[in-house]
Order: sequence, then structure tokens, then C-alpha cells
Amino acid sequence: MIQNELSWQDFAKIDMRVGTIIEVNDFPEARKPAYQLKIDFGSQIGIRKTSAQITKRYAKEDLVGKQTIAVVNFPKKQIANFMSECLLMGAVDGDEVTIIQPEAKIDNGLKIS
Repeated sequence: MIQNELSWQDFAKIDMRVGTIIEVNDFPEARKPAYQLKIDFGSQIGIRKTSAQITKRYAKEDLVGKQTIAVVNFPKKQIANFMSECLLMGAVDGDEVTIIQPEAKIDNGLKIS
């Protein structure tokens, strides 16, 4: 089922960018199993932090160096004792999340449209 139809102007407000995961840490304070990630979005945006409930599908060491897509223009959000600065994009199947990745290695910070 498709939810809440957006206008083109609504979609244009969403700033999704390519970034490379550079650090992954456990997040025991989270209500649901999650990692704390640092993602490098290139020189214009820099490094942003986020938490992601991707522990079922990924080991920490497998995530470092992976490129992914994230929304970078949401306001910061407090999650337990951690401040999330972006939203990692993923396909959700119950409690399993598969991160969205570019098909080929591309420059960090490129805009998704």
C-alpha cells in the first residue's frame, strides 16, 4: 500500500546523499538492537552520525567501507544517549533492514534524485 502521496515540491525537499561508513560501534543503550555509525559524506557535508537497527543482517566489521544512502537534512534526533544527525536508508522486512547501496563506488556526497 502506498502511503501519503507527495508532491514533487515535497520530494525536492529531501536531501539524500551517498556516504561511506567509516566507523561502527555497538549501541547497548538503544531499545532495539542497533549500531552507532559514522558516515563520511564528503567535504561539503562532512561526517555525520546515526544509529541503525541493522544488527541482524550485518556484522560491524562488514559495514566499514560500505557506501550507502542517507537523508542528511532531517533535524538532529536524540536516541537514548546518542544524537542522530542523518537517516540511513534501508529496505525493511519485519525486523531485518537491508541498507541501500550504490551499484558502483562513487564520490561521497553525491546527491540522490
